[in-house]
Amino acid sequence: MQPNGSNVFALSGADRAACHRAIRTGSKSFYAASLLLPARIRLPARALYAFCRSTDDLVDEAGAKTGHTRRATDVLRERLDAIYRGTPGDQICDRAFAAVVAAHRIPRALPEALIEGFEWDEEARVYHTLDNLGGYAARVASTVGVMMSVIMGVRDRHVLARAADLGLAMQYTNIARDVGEDARNGRLYLPRVWLAEEGVDAEALLRDPAPSPALARVVERLLAAADTHYALAMTGISGLPLDCRAAIGSAALIYRDIGRVIALNGHDSVTTRAVTSRQAKIRLLMAAGAIPFRRLAVAEDAPAPATRFLVEASALPDRPAEIKGFDAKLGRVLELLAATEQRERAVTATARGRS
Repeated sequence: MQPNGSNVFALSGADRAACHRAIRTGSKSFYAASLLLPARIRLPARALYAFCRSTDDLVDEAGAKTGHTRRATDVLRERLDAIYRGTPGDQICDRAFAAVVAAHRIPRALPEALIEGFEWDEEARVYHTLDNLGGYAARVASTVGVMMSVIMGVRDRHVLARAADLGLAMQYTNIARDVGEDARNGRLYLPRVWLAEEGVDAEALLRDPAPSPALARVVERLLAAADTHYALAMTGISGLPLDCRAAIGSAALIYRDIGRVIALNGHDSVTTRAVTSRQAKIRLLMAAGAIPFRRLAVAEDAPAPATRFLVEASALPDRPAEIKGFDAKLGRVLELLAATEQRERAVTATARGRS
């Protein structure tokens, strides 16, 4: 599959180096996975990461400051307007993302949804149920998975739905890993209904983060939800270009392994932050090498409700399946036989009419 844009993706040497630095310093897991991407995808993927990282950092920095008059997401929307006009600002990440947008025709609804997710952070939105949390995860994580698929030239709705599943799974894993860190920063993403069912006081947890068996059960429950989406997402890798499958598979495996480490820590994400060891990453990268050759049908489950709008914004209209091989030849023979029989009947009817 080739990129579905008419322009060629290109960056200056300085912008290219900046994108490489952004992913190398921002996420060791994504950097390791990106090394497996083919060259035509690796640079636009890193440019996408640089833009997403910079927007996240801007929101975090604005939240840490007092007295600022403008919301970070208002600034981001102005920057996005300029990007889609083809006149990005001076930021390296904006220039890089504008090149991605032009070359691969990224639907604007995707980065807009990403910014909306950051806006929810600015509003300190509370998530009462897993469905509520799914709406947030769809915006801050599934958007990235769907944009990556579009960069790879994928517009099949089932594959896009599975990419969105991977985004949900990864974000749930992030939340399960960062309970303590988030609470110390005044944030709590765990579903409030789940906490109440376990007798965990959300406000007390924010004031004084402390591990407990009850809190551990909530973390375990969220990881179980993530696993459901990982299982669906892994089938979608079969719908990606062959030379992209190992990279995306390795990212999924490495992130899913974080859940395993959290479990080994007794689901205590308050006093301990789970990380995947270097040895484990190497092992998972090697395992990912076999992924392109596995025969696994893409699950045709409907998109998760929270991600449906992302899939609809990005998918091409469904086309009737093309019949190939023996079935196609047999179908053509039957068509010819039917047409011949129809002509013979017409000739016979005409002859009878003349007699």
